[in-house]
Amino acid sequence: MFAVIKTGGKQYTVAANDIITIERLEGNAGDSITFGEVLFVGGENAKVGAPLVAGASVVGEIVEQVRGPKVINFKKRRRQNSKRKKGHRQHLSQVKITAINA
Repeated sequence: MFAVIKTGGKQYTVAANDIITIERLEGNAGDSITFGEVLFVGGENAKVGAPLVAGASVVGEIVEQVRGPKVINFKKRRRQNSKRKKGHRQHLSQVKITAINA
């Protein structure tokens, strides 16, 4: 059984025991989290939401709070001795999916 959930403005296909990396969620490692926005539940009895599947939820556990790879924003204006360099690291959460409730 698998499901498509929506969190952080993105959609993720998840199954039981998957570890996904998503936008940062509030909480500490070991906390349980429930995703209520389920768009699709697949398996033997597939259910498609319009836009959400009624009564469906996905339960997960926060494994750890991490930061993504560094993204460099570099701008240079040639022949004008002008350049700018900025870096950014996104805050992420790693979540282990424990159950899919249809």
